[in-house]
Amino acid sequence: MVTVVRILVRRIALLVPLMLGIVLFVFLVMRFSDVDPASAFFQGANPTEEQLHDFREENGLLDPFPVRYVHFVGDLLHGYLGTSALTRAPVVDQVTTALPLTLQLTFLGLGIAVVLALLGGVTAAIHRDRLPDQVIRLVSLTGVAAPGFWLALLMIQYLAVERGWFPTGGYVNPGDSVGGWLETMTLPAFALSLPVAAQLTRIVRTAVVEELDKDYVRTAVGSGLPPVVVVGRNVLRNALINPLTVLGLRVGYLLGGAVVIETIFSLPGMGKLMIDAVKNGDPAVVQGVVLTTATGFVVVNLAIDILYLLVNPRLRDAAR
Repeated sequence: MVTVVRILVRRIALLVPLMLGIVLFVFLVMRFSDVDPASAFFQGANPTEEQLHDFREENGLLDPFPVRYVHFVGDLLHGYLGTSALTRAPVVDQVTTALPLTLQLTFLGLGIAVVLALLGGVTAAIHRDRLPDQVIRLVSLTGVAAPGFWLALLMIQYLAVERGWFPTGGYVNPGDSVGGWLETMTLPAFALSLPVAAQLTRIVRTAVVEELDKDYVRTAVGSGLPPVVVVGRNVLRNALINPLTVLGLRVGYLLGGAVVIETIFSLPGMGKLMIDAVKNGDPAVVQGVVLTTATGFVVVNLAIDILYLLVNPRLRDAAR
């Protein structure tokens, strides 16, 4: 336990320069973009040059880049992401409103992807080179090649428009109706998760096949242990170590893919918030969404690293 805590502290310390680098990258991209924060703030109001100059001076836009970056980091540490040029409201309020829906969609999609990958990967490995394995490999290959937005459009057409089993879009808060929430989130979650599930299925199958060929599995089965017990207790625990690392990267894909999926299904999450901000020329909101998404990606990968340490004692020993 002490070793895990020590490694955890070390990993968290490494996040500090990583986050500073992400903040610097976003800061530079936004500062070198064609969008002028002063013009965006006065959009539609025909401001004079004097008004634009006063706004830039009041908000530190005329300061040298290093000074502006230090102030920018200081604002972030105080939880200030800027003010929306369109609504004049703090960006953090808009992010706080939109983030829960994106997290719901991301983790619901992640859960679906993990369940499908485990079922498909383990089944294919147990029946390798037979019909179930060939069917699952063909389906997973198709899923890898199918983009999420295309699957979303197909689902809307065949499951929502033609059959009416699900709504074509919109969102129902789970506090108002759990059934309504499931109806509005099922298609987006499946459209988001199926490409990830297909990729993970292939990885899980390969890992389980390699594990099934090891001597300890033959010994355990030969000693009379039921194959289900051997697979569930030993094979899966060892085989899922490598897929865990891939899972952390796929969470980043889910967060990014939610931008497109939320737009297609008219879900008021972070994706729709950023798309609307880009269309309306609201740089502070775009910046806030990007930073929040990047932070979420880093935090999720930290959680995956911790889980990886817990299930892989050899890595803990190597990291001492």
